[in-house]
Amino acid sequence: MSTITFDTYAYVKRLKAVGVSEEQAEVQAQAIAGLVDDRLVTKEDFERGLKELEYRLTLCLGMMMVAAVSIMATLVKLL
Repeated sequence: MSTITFDTYAYVKRLKAVGVSEEQAEVQAQAIAGLVDDRLVTKEDFERGLKELEYRLTLCLGMMMVAAVSIMATLVKLL
């Protein structure tokens, strides 16, 4: 899994520049860094997920086609 970098030091520095205490800025930076790590997805992750979905859909459609051909062949033999 790819990573997205979040510069916590620069973020804390910017918050301190506008009057936020260092302790509050650090806590907020850690919280945002956690969200970035847990919730955001990279382009590579997204593309990998799409490829996996495409593969699964191809398998499902192939199985449905095999089932349909088998049913048609059986019906032709019976009728």
